Amino acid sequence: MSDVYQAMRNEFSLEIPSNYNFAFDLVEKRAKDEPNKVAYIAVSRDGEQMEEHTYAKLNAKANRFANGLRSLGCKKGDFACVVIARIPAWYEVLVGAMKVGVVSMPGTNLLTAHDLEYRINRAGAKLAIVTAEHAEKIEEIKEKCPTLEHLIIIGEDRDGWVNFETLCSENSDELSRDDVEPTGADDMMLIYFTSGTTSMPKMVPRDYSYGLAHAITGKYWMDLQDGDVHWTLTDTGWAKAAWGMLFPPMLMGATIVLYDGDGRFDGDFHLKLIERLNVTSFCAPPTVYRVFAQMDLSPYNLGSLKHCIGAGEPLNPEVMRTWKQATGCDVYDGYGQTETVNIVANYKGMEIRPGSMGKPVPGLTVDVVDDDGHIVADDTVGHIAVKMTEQHPYGLFKGYFKDEAANAKCFSNGWYYTGDTATRDKDGYIWFVGRSDDVITSSGYRISPFEVESALIEHPAVAESAVVAKPDEMRGEIVKAYVTLAAGYEASDELEKEIQDFVKHLTAPYKYPREIEFRDALPKTISGKIRRVELRDEAKA
Repeated sequence: MSDVYQAMRNEFSLEIPSNYNFAFDLVEKRAKDEPNKVAYIAVSRDGEQMEEHTYAKLNAKANRFANGLRSLGCKKGDFACVVIARIPAWYEVLVGAMKVGVVSMPGTNLLTAHDLEYRINRAGAKLAIVTAEHAEKIEEIKEKCPTLEHLIIIGEDRDGWVNFETLCSENSDELSRDDVEPTGADDMMLIYFTSGTTSMPKMVPRDYSYGLAHAITGKYWMDLQDGDVHWTLTDTGWAKAAWGMLFPPMLMGATIVLYDGDGRFDGDFHLKLIERLNVTSFCAPPTVYRVFAQMDLSPYNLGSLKHCIGAGEPLNPEVMRTWKQATGCDVYDGYGQTETVNIVANYKGMEIRPGSMGKPVPGLTVDVVDDDGHIVADDTVGHIAVKMTEQHPYGLFKGYFKDEAANAKCFSNGWYYTGDTATRDKDGYIWFVGRSDDVITSSGYRISPFEVESALIEHPAVAESAVVAKPDEMRGEIVKAYVTLAAGYEASDELEKEIQDFVKHLTAPYKYPREIEFRDALPKTISGKIRRVELRDEAKA
């Protein structure tokens, strides 16, 4: 087994051209070489409509949007806040923007007006490109966003907005690379927002080389082959969408499933869709596999599946056994961040050790180190880190946008510190321990306690709060808040629900505390800082 892994590392090769642009070098090239190859299958919410989108069709529509951007005066380096559901326009906007050099900032469809205002102003975004259900949020905050010049709406007409469909129809589906400003592999292509505990969401720039670096993700962990049908369950606003719905599947020649599902997960519907589309490659958060494991899987024909992967938190062995009995597939765990491509994984041909995220990917040196950058002994807790090398590590970002303090913290001693901790066993398998910055992972969402605390404190009843992760069998972790009340308020079930609803409306709903415990006082250090470690231990008890 170790020979298979070492052979993968020895045979690794990846060259990123200095002028690489995924939209031209992959999408447009394939549109010319294999115009009828299916890039993705768009599935309507009720499952009644299924439409194949070829590379020729995708490229033509992306060109129309790119030319539309040019007609609005948009240029390389402009920022665009993009909030689009799982519909074809998501691809057309992102690929079209890449061609022009406009930097897309994908956001989850759960963002509130408050969240959007922060992101637009933090980046100085020039455009907001959203589906109709988000237009009202943008209108609510646009007067507080002085850099916004263009509002583009998908799906309806609205006063003061440019209609996406009209804009595209009025522009040519031809675009020469010579007609746009060149983009280098090091130029910014995307920005994602991530979270921490000591600041609001940080901006993670992803350059054009990031697209091609995802060949590592697609080849090794995802094990994608030309002709596969791949389905990743994720919101379009997360970097996971770049992993599972864009770069790796397209690089490897797989067809992507684009299902416009709503927020309520229907296990039966998803399993039937795997059958109908003959899905061969499937990626879901552990929460979904746990739901499937509680169902009777015998009525479903899941024989098309060849490779299944999961990420976010370890899967318990019983769920893995149940899934394998039903499908014949193991679930291969993997690890990476918004700031990276896949960097640790389990691979075909290697022993899977349930609970382990696997071994470092070929092409990168990943290890467990101490605060000073020294590799720790086997079975010792340390930081998961990526070795900085003369060739900048493939797919690793260069640093947070306009945040030197955060950069100084994560790039140190010749390593990039991921902010997560782990142990490494004698055979090189890495075992996740926890998050250095206390980020909570619930149902695949990464949630910053700081963001939840910032929302809680705005409620008049909340004097002080501390937010921690509480283990949960179904979701992995849930958000638990410890709250002290302001004068004049008394703890009650009604007040708990009122505060929960308040947080749901102020920030993305998935971040609200599912449990609130009212306290007379919170534990603190001698300097007055809240001892969250004490509260975390209580929540785990």
